Amino acid sequence: MIDKRNIALLICFVALTYVTINLVIKTQFSDSELNQNSSNINQDGWKHLFNGHNLSGWQQVTGNAIYTVEQGTIVGKSVEDSPNSFLATTQSYADFELQLEVKLDEKLNSGIQIRSYVNNPTSPGMRAGMPVSGPQIEIYTAGAQESYSGFIYGEGLNIGGWLTPKEKHIKHKYYKNGEWNHYKIIAKGATIQTWLNGQKVSDLTHVQAYEMSPNGFIALQVHSIPKKLKGQGPFKVQWKNIKIKEI
Repeated sequence: MIDKRNIALLICFVALTYVTINLVIKTQFSDSELNQNSSNINQDGWKHLFNGHNLSGWQQVTGNAIYTVEQGTIVGKSVEDSPNSFLATTQSYADFELQLEVKLDEKLNSGIQIRSYVNNPTSPGMRAGMPVSGPQIEIYTAGAQESYSGFIYGEGLNIGGWLTPKEKHIKHKYYKNGEWNHYKIIAKGATIQTWLNGQKVSDLTHVQAYEMSPNGFIALQVHSIPKKLKGQGPFKVQWKNIKIKEI
């Protein structure tokens, strides 16, 4: 005959085991959820802007180019009769270090927008017809003797086009056609510095540009197709390993 006291102890043991197991499961789920939410931020302050799977954290703000994710890269494909297209972060940044890799079809050019915003054509100082305003770090395939890659352009800013002075457009061959190219960009106050494949290209201090655009989104450009290339596309730009650290 089973002792009633033993039965009671057995029931208490089973109940305690059940509660313990559920508590462990809930704790592990919470930890997993936390790790998933913070997995894009490293302990040293780097944040991955692209998760390699989808365009979460990004939005297309203008243009008709098609942005997709293919094999762990963001791919932007040009579309006929489209203005410049921009895929922008949903978050704004002011002072930071940005690193990424890019590969570009040789017949197209592209750019990396920083501290940018959708242009209001009625604002003073903005260039009419330019959909996005802010500094742009040029991505340009290498010609026979030079590449503009790494120079800084004032996209939509009515202050002279190139922010990098023409006398500092020093010829270089740092850009590698048909290969992945590594960009490093540091923006701090009115100073923007750029490196291409480990080589320093620009060291620009431009107070007026900074006053016009001190913070804003990061954006990936697919340039409009030049008239001479119509019917030859689509052309594409690819980006990967996009990370940022605020400073």
